[in-house]
Amino acid sequence: MTPLVALAVLIAAITHASWNAIAHAIKDQLLSFTLISGGGLLIGAALALFAPLPAAGAWPYLLVSAALHVAYMMLRSFTLGDFGQMYPIARGTAPLVVTVLAAVFVGERPDAWATAGVAVASAGLVGLALWGIRGSGKRPHWPAIVAALGTGLAIAGYTTVDGVGVRASGTPLGYVAWLMILEGMAIPAYAYYRRRSELAAQLRPFAVRGLLGAALSVVAYGLVLWAQTRAPLAPIAALRESSIIVGAAIGTLFFKERFGAPRIAAAGLMVVGIGLMLHTS
Repeated sequence: MTPLVALAVLIAAITHASWNAIAHAIKDQLLSFTLISGGGLLIGAALALFAPLPAAGAWPYLLVSAALHVAYMMLRSFTLGDFGQMYPIARGTAPLVVTVLAAVFVGERPDAWATAGVAVASAGLVGLALWGIRGSGKRPHWPAIVAALGTGLAIAGYTTVDGVGVRASGTPLGYVAWLMILEGMAIPAYAYYRRRSELAAQLRPFAVRGLLGAALSVVAYGLVLWAQTRAPLAPIAALRESSIIVGAAIGTLFFKERFGAPRIAAAGLMVVGIGLMLHTS
């Protein structure tokens, strides 16, 4: 992984945590993801006017990825518990699963340094989430934890699928454009089915925040897709999850969630993991 690729993924991590925080702040999550999905659909349609059409071999991956992205949104794990706890569980499990999936299905077996980096970073992030649950003084909210783990599996699934699909597409920009179009239709259609004539009035107060979240979402995933054409999937997946540290900081600053020593330790492990991953370049 070159420094330029690493920088792109770190920028993606910041924008990813930001759009998830925006989504979390809109308490009606159906409205939140309707705006983010619908905004992504509009941005994707605009990009598709200028980007090349993905190659034929990429379309099966696009369809599967779109379904996994919709499942990821429908799990809504971040609304069931503290943002600073559920976000790390969901995101922290993904790199380890991606490492296995990439080795089995893509034939990418990271070297010792990259493997150590993924393991150290993931250990810090999962430890952060589990310590947060242990130290909260509350009984674990198991529906939230199960949903977060399911979200992590969905993330690992679409990360691996997209890693193969974007390479087959020949155009990262065209791939992200059509991915946004395909995944962007389901949630707004479901919201209209549920809310009917009330939907427009309910969306209006959150429109600006939701569309900002959509733009950040497209930028975040577009950068990751570009990076996946230039480096192995597992280190990118782990580096991308530095967004968890950003998410923890956002949870502290905006949602009044405690940061504390465990999150500082997790940030330190994340930095060590990034260093190990970059050692391979």
